[in-house]
Amino acid sequence: MQFVVLIGASGSGKTTIARAIAQLHADNVEVFYFDRIGIPSEEQMIAECGSGEEWQRVKTIEWMTKLAPHSKSGRGLLFEGQTRLSFLAEGAQAAGVPTYLPMLVDCDEETRARRLSLERRQPELASEKMMNWARYLRGEAWRRGCEILDTSILSREQCVSRVVDRLNGN
Repeated sequence: MQFVVLIGASGSGKTTIARAIAQLHADNVEVFYFDRIGIPSEEQMIAECGSGEEWQRVKTIEWMTKLAPHSKSGRGLLFEGQTRLSFLAEGAQAAGVPTYLPMLVDCDEETRARRLSLERRQPELASEKMMNWARYLRGEAWRRGCEILDTSILSREQCVSRVVDRLNGN
């Protein structure tokens, strides 16, 4: 089985997909969530690493180092979180992870705003800053040829199926 990394901005659906896979495929797939380390305030990120971006880079490298042994286990490995493709690549290289498949989980802005404001009851996240972050990730994915799962047009089941296919090497 393969090592798949789901990235995306808040409200994209990446955690929903990861949780479904964890529930349906627990015997074959280990699932890890970036946010489980705890996400400090922006002020704490700056104090610790100099900027929020640098904090994200450092923590992505730490995660890839932690996941490296799991990537050689023969079981499927799924990691989800908000990070840049460039940070994943740097982390994989630093950790000696030979292969992984990144996938961007994305949605249109209306869907993201609805999910964050109504479904998650976090309207403060449905901001222009979050929309710009989503645009950045989308652009990076296009430039790097990364597969994009558009959860505004694909059902949860379709997304889960596609990710499981990738975990199985298809």
